[in-house]
Amino acid sequence: MTETAPTPIFFFAPFVSSTMRVEETWIDYNGHMNLAFYHVLFDRTLDEAFGVVGLGPDYVAERNASYFAAEAHVLYRRELRSGDPVRVTLQLLDSDEKRFHVYLEARHAREGWTAATCEMLSLHVCMRTKKVTPFPEEIRDNLDVMRAAHARLPRPAAVGRVIAIPSSEPERATGTRH
Repeated sequence: MTETAPTPIFFFAPFVSSTMRVEETWIDYNGHMNLAFYHVLFDRTLDEAFGVVGLGPDYVAERNASYFAAEAHVLYRRELRSGDPVRVTLQLLDSDEKRFHVYLEARHAREGWTAATCEMLSLHVCMRTKKVTPFPEEIRDNLDVMRAAHARLPRPAAVGRVIAIPSSEPERATGTRH
């Protein structure tokens, strides 16, 4: 019998986080999870997913480098409430020598509906200089493997979405008045 090495988790697409639970302290005066804590769920998922490719806390300590969010676009779809179980999926859309572009979906872990989505661009940064720097070759290779696995997934419709108020008035749409 031939023994095979286990498939690294980042080969699976999309990456699926551990189950997290909405904490009581995350609930705001509207009775649902405050918008800031959606970012906490997304950030925890980034830590899990990119820890697998070698960008975890040990990487920061050993290489004196990390990744920083440069831009994020969150779309809130449905309210989460205290105690709700949540799992977040992550799809690596693209990466290059210094950046990665991801799409995340926070879903109710039991019922499956989407609570929020997040599109994010992050930069690899030298912690000493706080300047953008290339990923080491082994991290770049791991990101390439993850990106190839995730490229088989359909591109999410929300990617590249622009924030705007659609206009039904002709003068607002064209900028002219009659």
